[in-house]
Amino acid sequence: MSRKIPESTVRRLSHYLRSLEGFPESGGTVSSEELAARGQTTAAQVRKDLSHFGSFGKRGLGYQVDELRDRLRSILGINRSWTVALVGAGRIGLALFEYPAFRSRGYNCVAIFDSDPEKIGRVWGDQVIRSPEEFEKTIVELDVELVILAIPAEGAQDMAMRAVDAGVKGILNFAPIRLNVPPRVPVEDVNLVMELEALSFQITQREQDA
Repeated sequence: MSRKIPESTVRRLSHYLRSLEGFPESGGTVSSEELAARGQTTAAQVRKDLSHFGSFGKRGLGYQVDELRDRLRSILGINRSWTVALVGAGRIGLALFEYPAFRSRGYNCVAIFDSDPEKIGRVWGDQVIRSPEEFEKTIVELDVELVILAIPAEGAQDMAMRAVDAGVKGILNFAPIRLNVPPRVPVEDVNLVMELEALSFQITQREQDA
């Protein structure tokens, strides 16, 4: 895709897909108004978001649920499996590893790494925690596509570059640091403190306007 799709649009597509997955598995139609109501947006926004990716549905008839669901899964890249490596066997890493949607969405964790000697060799589910010394070799051997960094800030940049050099396609970063990697490797930052600050900002503004 040559043009830049707004991040807000991509996030709304995920909301639309979750709404569609609540419909019966076969048959039926859904209108932009129904999707808008479930996604807390407008019908015009739904149509605009979908228009980035071609033609959907027919005017006055709505969208075929099965077709739209499949198209959104394809657009979001979850109509296939992804090989994932997790760096960081701490609380965040464990929560991600045990999160049911992690696997149901096709994200297959094939390797876990941690620098703590007391954790190396421990078993998590079907995985044995590995030493970072094995990182590049494992990434290549297991054809890892995505890396999740759930480690402190001081080690994140180095591990990110090691992941890039090993050939990964994308990085999900939980470390509180802005990573500097080549443009060809997309990075998604998850900063829980910033999300809470955004939430507290909204509440503060509403209290001031009251």
